[in-house]
Amino acid sequence: MADNIARVFADAIATDPARPLLTWYDDATGERTELSGATLANWVAKTANLLVDENALAPGDTAAVLLPPHWQTAAVLLGCWSAKLTVADTPGDVDVLFAAAGRIDEAGDWSAGERYALALDPFALPMREVPAGFADFVSAVRGHGDHFTPYPGGGEGDAALLARADVRATELCLTPGDRLLVDVTRHPDPVDWLLAPLTAGASLVACANLDPARLDPRTATEKVTRVLT
Repeated sequence: MADNIARVFADAIATDPARPLLTWYDDATGERTELSGATLANWVAKTANLLVDENALAPGDTAAVLLPPHWQTAAVLLGCWSAKLTVADTPGDVDVLFAAAGRIDEAGDWSAGERYALALDPFALPMREVPAGFADFVSAVRGHGDHFTPYPGGGEGDAALLARADVRATELCLTPGDRLLVDVTRHPDPVDWLLAPLTAGASLVACANLDPARLDPRTATEKVTRVLT
């Protein structure tokens, strides 16, 4: 059983880093963003470097991720796991906090050393107005390196998360090369929309606010082989 999320991610993109790994849709805004494995890996590396080089965080430190499912959320989560941070489930003291612009108020329930806000802009543009007490994630992360060497072992919670992801991948009948479409509004757990397909070697079409009328044509266009709605 795999116990290192960073290794699972690396294995998922090793065969063909240029293939689409994560395609993001939001039917409420019309957004579509497609990331290859290599592109997502660059964002993950920049995030991990931000955590380690700029914030001097170490394995076992903690992060709060107050973000909805989104391709930038995937980069933040995988970056945290690559740096062997523990992503906390309940409010409390953490070393770093990431919050979507619409969830800044929730950050008051957490005590964090560093705080980053994300606009989740379709083109990953910086925030026009950064909330007081926060740094803009996109502006901060862009200056960091595109490569990060993950630690040899997995983080504290990696094994449990990957065990759940393996079970979920089996339930969804995912196999290497599959392309999974997930309605992330109904299935916001990253085990469903991120870790299960990565564990199985599948790629992902993540859809927020999925319009049922677009499901069949999108399944055909994106060459989807499995659906979770």
